[in-house]
Amino acid sequence: MSKPKVLVTRMIQQENIDRLREHFDVEINPDDRAYTKDELKQKIRGRDGVLSMLTDTIDGEVLDAAGPQCRIVANFAVGYNNFDVAAATKRGVILTNTPGVLDDATATHTITLLLSVARRIVEADKFVRAGKWGSWAPLFFMGLDVDGRTLGLAGAGRIGKNVARKAAAFGMKILYTDVKPDPDFEKSLGARFVDKATLLAESDYVTLHVPLIPATKHYIGEAELKAMKPTAVLINAARGPVVDEKALARALKDKVIWGAGLDVFENEPAVEPELLGLDNVIVVPHIASATPETRMNMGRIAVDNLLKVLTGGAPDTCVNPEVLEA
Repeated sequence: MSKPKVLVTRMIQQENIDRLREHFDVEINPDDRAYTKDELKQKIRGRDGVLSMLTDTIDGEVLDAAGPQCRIVANFAVGYNNFDVAAATKRGVILTNTPGVLDDATATHTITLLLSVARRIVEADKFVRAGKWGSWAPLFFMGLDVDGRTLGLAGAGRIGKNVARKAAAFGMKILYTDVKPDPDFEKSLGARFVDKATLLAESDYVTLHVPLIPATKHYIGEAELKAMKPTAVLINAARGPVVDEKALARALKDKVIWGAGLDVFENEPAVEPELLGLDNVIVVPHIASATPETRMNMGRIAVDNLLKVLTGGAPDTCVNPEVLEA
Protein backbone atom coordinates (compact mmCIF):
# COMPACT_ATOMS: atom_id res chain seq x y z
CA MET A 1 0.00 0.00 0.00
CA SER A 2 1.42 3.36 -1.02
CA LYS A 3 2.03 6.04 1.57
CA PRO A 4 0.09 9.31 1.58
CA LYS A 5 1.93 12.06 -0.30
CA VAL A 6 2.95 15.23 1.55
CA LEU A 7 4.52 18.40 0.17
CA VAL A 8 6.70 20.56 2.42
CA THR A 9 7.04 23.97 0.81
CA ARG A 10 10.26 25.04 2.63
CA MET A 11 12.86 23.07 4.55
CA ILE A 12 12.21 22.86 8.28
CA GLN A 13 14.31 21.26 11.01
CA GLN A 14 15.44 17.78 10.09
CA GLU A 15 13.92 16.04 13.11
CA ASN A 16 10.43 16.99 11.97
CA ILE A 17 11.17 15.99 8.38
CA ASP A 18 12.32 12.59 9.66
CA ARG A 19 9.03 12.14 11.52
CA LEU A 20 7.09 12.88 8.36
CA ARG A 21 9.16 10.45 6.30
CA GLU A 22 8.40 7.60 8.71
CA HIS A 23 4.78 7.75 7.57
CA PHE A 24 4.54 9.59 4.27
CA ASP A 25 6.03 10.01 0.83
CA VAL A 26 7.54 13.46 1.35
CA GLU A 27 8.72 16.02 -1.20
CA ILE A 28 10.54 19.14 0.06
CA ASN A 29 11.19 22.33 -1.81
CA PRO A 30 14.96 22.07 -2.46
CA ASP A 31 15.43 25.81 -2.89
CA ASP A 32 15.77 28.40 -0.13
CA ARG A 33 12.91 30.50 -1.48
CA ALA A 34 9.14 30.38 -1.64
CA TYR A 35 7.46 28.67 -4.57
CA THR A 36 5.85 30.93 -7.13
CA LYS A 37 2.12 30.35 -7.40
CA ASP A 38 2.56 28.41 -10.64
CA GLU A 39 5.24 26.25 -9.03
CA LEU A 40 3.04 25.63 -6.01
CA LYS A 41 0.12 24.59 -8.23
CA GLN A 42 2.40 22.15 -10.02
CA LYS A 43 4.04 20.72 -6.90
CA ILE A 44 0.82 20.36 -4.92
CA ARG A 45 -0.88 18.24 -7.58
CA GLY A 46 -1.81 14.81 -6.21
CA ARG A 47 -0.73 15.55 -2.64
CA ASP A 48 -2.77 14.28 0.28
CA GLY A 49 -1.36 16.90 2.62
CA VAL A 50 0.77 20.03 2.59
CA LEU A 51 3.01 21.64 5.18
CA SER A 52 2.84 25.27 4.09
CA MET A 53 4.53 28.53 5.00
CA LEU A 54 2.96 31.93 5.58
CA THR A 55 4.42 32.92 2.20
CA ASP A 56 2.26 30.33 0.39
CA THR A 57 -1.13 31.57 -0.77
CA ILE A 58 -3.53 28.68 -0.33
CA ASP A 59 -6.69 29.61 -2.22
CA GLY A 60 -9.31 27.84 -4.31
CA GLU A 61 -7.11 27.83 -7.40
CA VAL A 62 -4.26 26.13 -5.56
CA LEU A 63 -6.55 23.63 -3.84
CA ASP A 64 -8.19 22.73 -7.15
CA ALA A 65 -4.72 22.12 -8.56
CA ALA A 66 -4.02 19.78 -5.62
CA GLY A 67 -7.05 17.66 -6.37
CA PRO A 68 -9.95 16.28 -4.32
CA GLN A 69 -7.73 13.83 -2.42
CA CYS A 70 -6.00 16.69 -0.56
CA ARG A 71 -7.25 16.58 3.03
CA ILE A 72 -5.09 19.00 5.02
CA VAL A 73 -2.87 22.05 4.72
CA ALA A 74 -0.85 22.55 7.91
CA ASN A 75 0.59 26.05 8.21
CA PHE A 76 4.01 26.53 9.77
CA ALA A 77 2.74 29.68 11.49
CA VAL A 78 0.21 30.84 14.04
CA GLY A 79 -1.24 33.35 11.57
CA TYR A 80 -3.15 32.10 8.57
CA ASN A 81 -3.92 35.15 6.47
CA ASN A 82 -2.35 33.20 3.58
CA PHE A 83 -5.34 30.83 3.71
CA ASP A 84 -8.61 31.36 1.88
CA VAL A 85 -10.54 29.70 4.69
CA ALA A 86 -13.88 29.79 2.87
CA ALA A 87 -12.41 28.18 -0.24
CA ALA A 88 -10.80 25.39 1.78
CA THR A 89 -13.93 24.79 3.82
CA LYS A 90 -16.02 24.59 0.66
CA ARG A 91 -13.68 21.88 -0.63
CA GLY A 92 -13.55 19.99 2.66
CA VAL A 93 -9.85 20.70 3.25
CA ILE A 94 -8.73 20.97 6.87
CA LEU A 95 -6.55 23.98 7.69
CA THR A 96 -4.32 24.12 10.76
CA ASN A 97 -1.86 26.50 12.42
CA THR A 98 0.67 26.49 15.28
CA PRO A 99 -0.68 28.59 18.17
CA GLY A 100 0.84 28.90 21.63
CA VAL A 101 4.42 27.87 20.96
CA LEU A 102 5.42 31.23 19.45
CA ASP A 103 4.20 33.39 22.33
CA ASP A 104 7.40 33.71 24.37
CA ALA A 105 9.71 34.21 21.40
CA THR A 106 7.45 36.77 19.73
CA ALA A 107 6.87 38.69 22.96
CA THR A 108 10.59 38.74 23.73
CA HIS A 109 11.30 39.94 20.21
CA THR A 110 8.73 42.71 20.63
CA ILE A 111 10.44 43.90 23.80
CA THR A 112 13.81 43.63 22.05
CA LEU A 113 12.64 45.94 19.28
CA LEU A 114 11.13 48.34 21.84
CA LEU A 115 14.36 48.60 23.82
CA SER A 116 16.53 48.80 20.72
CA VAL A 117 14.53 51.68 19.25
CA ALA A 118 14.29 53.50 22.58
CA ARG A 119 18.03 53.34 23.23
CA ARG A 120 19.08 53.76 19.56
CA ILE A 121 21.08 50.52 19.66
CA VAL A 122 21.26 49.83 15.92
CA GLU A 123 22.04 53.46 15.09
CA ALA A 124 24.82 53.54 17.68
CA ASP A 125 26.26 50.22 16.51
CA LYS A 126 26.50 51.51 12.94
CA PHE A 127 28.17 54.69 14.23
CA VAL A 128 30.92 52.76 15.99
CA ARG A 129 31.50 50.37 13.08
CA ALA A 130 31.84 53.34 10.73
CA GLY A 131 34.74 54.65 12.83
CA LYS A 132 32.90 57.84 13.75
CA TRP A 133 33.23 57.56 17.53
CA GLY A 134 35.64 60.20 18.79
CA SER A 135 34.97 60.41 22.52
CA TRP A 136 32.25 60.13 25.14
CA ALA A 137 29.94 63.14 25.39
CA PRO A 138 27.11 63.95 27.81
CA LEU A 139 24.53 64.50 25.06
CA PHE A 140 25.71 61.63 22.88
CA PHE A 141 23.03 59.28 21.41
CA MET A 142 20.31 60.34 23.81
CA GLY A 143 17.48 57.85 23.77
CA LEU A 144 14.20 57.37 25.59
CA ASP A 145 13.43 56.05 29.05
CA VAL A 146 11.43 52.85 29.29
CA ASP A 147 11.12 52.28 33.04
CA GLY A 148 7.83 53.53 34.40
CA ARG A 149 6.54 54.61 30.99
CA THR A 150 3.17 53.67 29.49
CA LEU A 151 2.85 50.70 27.16
CA GLY A 152 -0.22 50.46 24.94
CA LEU A 153 -1.17 47.02 23.66
CA ALA A 154 -3.30 46.95 20.53
CA GLY A 155 -4.68 43.48 21.13
CA ALA A 156 -4.36 41.54 24.36
CA GLY A 157 -4.34 37.93 23.26
CA ARG A 158 -1.66 35.43 24.25
CA ILE A 159 1.24 37.41 22.78
CA GLY A 160 -0.02 40.80 23.94
CA LYS A 161 -0.41 39.56 27.50
CA ASN A 162 3.04 37.98 27.34
CA VAL A 163 4.52 41.33 26.28
CA ALA A 164 2.72 42.99 29.19
CA ARG A 165 4.18 40.53 31.70
CA LYS A 166 7.67 41.21 30.40
CA ALA A 167 7.07 44.98 30.38
CA ALA A 168 5.99 44.79 34.01
CA ALA A 169 9.61 44.05 34.90
CA PHE A 170 10.38 47.62 33.80
CA GLY A 171 7.55 49.01 35.90
CA MET A 172 5.62 50.00 32.80
CA LYS A 173 1.99 51.05 33.07
CA ILE A 174 -0.19 48.91 30.82
CA LEU A 175 -3.05 50.13 28.64
CA TYR A 176 -4.81 47.78 26.26
CA THR A 177 -7.57 47.73 23.73
CA ASP A 178 -9.35 44.63 22.48
CA VAL A 179 -12.82 43.43 21.54
CA LYS A 180 -13.74 43.25 25.22
CA PRO A 181 -12.16 43.83 28.65
CA ASP A 182 -10.31 41.05 30.46
CA PRO A 183 -10.81 41.47 34.23
CA ASP A 184 -8.25 38.76 35.10
CA PHE A 185 -5.59 40.50 33.01
CA GLU A 186 -6.40 43.81 34.63
CA LYS A 187 -6.21 42.32 38.10
CA SER A 188 -2.92 40.50 37.52
CA LEU A 189 -0.97 43.39 35.99
CA GLY A 190 -2.99 46.49 36.78
CA ALA A 191 -3.77 46.88 33.09
CA ARG A 192 -6.41 49.38 32.04
CA PHE A 193 -8.88 48.76 29.21
CA VAL A 194 -9.24 51.81 26.93
CA ASP A 195 -10.50 52.64 23.48
CA LYS A 196 -8.11 52.95 20.55
CA ALA A 197 -8.03 56.75 20.66
CA THR A 198 -7.05 56.79 24.33
CA LEU A 199 -4.43 54.12 23.78
CA LEU A 200 -2.76 56.14 21.03
CA ALA A 201 -2.94 59.44 22.91
CA GLU A 202 -1.60 58.21 26.25
CA SER A 203 0.96 55.54 25.37
CA ASP A 204 4.69 56.12 25.19
CA TYR A 205 5.10 52.80 23.38
CA VAL A 206 2.45 51.12 21.21
CA THR A 207 2.87 47.45 20.34
CA LEU A 208 0.60 45.75 17.81
CA HIS A 209 -0.89 42.32 18.39
CA VAL A 210 -4.00 42.32 16.22
CA PRO A 211 -4.66 39.61 13.62
CA LEU A 212 -4.69 40.56 9.96
CA ILE A 213 -8.32 40.67 8.88
CA PRO A 214 -10.06 43.17 6.58
CA ALA A 215 -10.99 45.35 9.57
CA THR A 216 -7.36 45.64 10.74
CA LYS A 217 -5.68 46.49 7.44
CA HIS A 218 -3.95 49.84 8.05
CA TYR A 219 -5.07 49.73 11.66
CA ILE A 220 -2.30 52.29 12.05
CA GLY A 221 -2.39 54.97 9.35
CA GLU A 222 -1.80 58.68 9.02
CA ALA A 223 -4.57 59.71 11.42
CA GLU A 224 -3.49 57.24 14.09
CA LEU A 225 0.15 58.30 13.86
CA LYS A 226 -0.83 61.94 14.28
CA ALA A 227 -2.83 60.96 17.36
CA MET A 228 0.29 59.52 19.06
CA LYS A 229 2.75 61.45 21.18
CA PRO A 230 5.70 63.00 19.31
CA THR A 231 7.92 60.99 21.67
CA ALA A 232 6.04 57.73 21.02
CA VAL A 233 7.45 54.52 19.56
CA LEU A 234 5.47 52.04 17.42
CA ILE A 235 6.39 48.35 17.35
CA ASN A 236 4.91 45.88 14.86
CA ALA A 237 5.70 42.18 15.11
CA ALA A 238 2.16 41.13 14.17
CA ARG A 239 1.39 41.38 10.45
CA GLY A 240 2.78 43.95 8.03
CA PRO A 241 -0.44 45.26 6.47
CA VAL A 242 -1.84 46.42 9.82
CA VAL A 243 0.47 49.45 9.35
CA ASP A 244 0.32 51.82 6.41
CA GLU A 245 4.06 51.83 5.66
CA LYS A 246 3.99 54.94 3.47
CA ALA A 247 2.19 56.89 6.21
CA LEU A 248 4.65 55.57 8.79
CA ALA A 249 7.63 56.60 6.70
CA ARG A 250 6.23 60.13 6.41
CA ALA A 251 5.52 60.29 10.15
CA LEU A 252 9.05 59.17 11.03
CA LYS A 253 10.65 61.53 8.54
CA ASP A 254 8.59 64.48 9.81
CA LYS A 255 9.12 63.53 13.49
CA VAL A 256 5.39 63.00 14.05
CA ILE A 257 6.48 60.07 16.26
CA TRP A 258 9.92 59.36 17.69
CA GLY A 259 10.66 55.92 16.28
CA ALA A 260 9.48 52.50 15.17
CA GLY A 261 10.56 48.87 15.16
CA LEU A 262 9.24 46.60 12.41
CA ASP A 263 9.53 42.84 12.10
CA VAL A 264 6.84 42.55 9.40
CA PHE A 265 5.95 44.48 6.26
CA GLU A 266 3.06 45.13 3.92
CA ASN A 267 4.59 43.45 0.87
CA GLU A 268 7.26 41.12 2.21
CA PRO A 269 10.08 40.82 1.36
CA ALA A 270 9.77 44.31 -0.13
CA VAL A 271 10.06 47.22 2.31
CA GLU A 272 8.84 50.76 1.73
CA PRO A 273 12.00 52.43 0.34
CA GLU A 274 11.49 55.60 2.39
CA LEU A 275 11.84 53.58 5.58
CA LEU A 276 15.25 52.23 4.61
CA GLY A 277 16.81 55.67 4.59
CA LEU A 278 15.68 56.58 8.11
CA ASP A 279 17.72 56.13 11.29
CA ASN A 280 14.72 56.22 13.63
CA VAL A 281 13.29 52.90 12.50
CA ILE A 282 14.66 49.39 12.96
CA VAL A 283 13.72 46.88 10.27
CA VAL A 284 14.30 43.13 10.60
CA PRO A 285 13.17 40.29 8.30
CA HIS A 286 10.19 38.66 10.06
CA ILE A 287 12.24 36.81 12.68
CA ALA A 288 10.05 37.07 15.78
CA SER A 289 9.73 33.28 16.14
CA ALA A 290 13.27 32.50 14.97
CA THR A 291 14.68 30.47 17.84
CA PRO A 292 15.56 26.77 17.52
CA GLU A 293 13.09 25.64 20.19
CA THR A 294 10.23 27.73 18.85
CA ARG A 295 10.70 26.65 15.25
CA MET A 296 11.05 23.02 16.35
CA ASN A 297 7.77 23.24 18.24
CA MET A 298 6.04 24.89 15.30
CA GLY A 299 7.18 22.01 13.11
CA ARG A 300 6.08 19.49 15.70
CA ILE A 301 2.54 20.85 15.78
CA ALA A 302 2.31 20.97 11.98
CA VAL A 303 3.63 17.42 11.67
CA ASP A 304 1.29 16.18 14.43
CA ASN A 305 -1.66 17.68 12.58
CA LEU A 306 -0.64 16.00 9.32
CA LEU A 307 -0.14 12.66 11.06
CA LYS A 308 -3.51 12.77 12.77
CA VAL A 309 -5.54 13.84 9.76
CA LEU A 310 -3.87 11.51 7.26
CA THR A 311 -4.36 8.54 9.59
CA GLY A 312 -8.04 9.24 10.09
CA GLY A 313 -7.99 11.45 13.16
CA ALA A 314 -8.72 15.07 13.99
CA PRO A 315 -6.01 17.74 14.18
CA ASP A 316 -5.07 19.54 17.36
CA THR A 317 -5.31 23.08 15.96
CA CYS A 318 -7.95 23.41 13.25
CA VAL A 319 -8.84 26.89 12.02
CA ASN A 320 -11.94 25.76 10.09
CA PRO A 321 -13.54 23.25 12.51
CA GLU A 322 -16.78 23.16 10.54
CA VAL A 323 -14.97 20.84 8.10
CA LEU A 324 -14.60 18.30 10.92
CA GLU A 325 -18.33 18.39 11.53
CA ALA A 326 -19.29 17.73 7.91
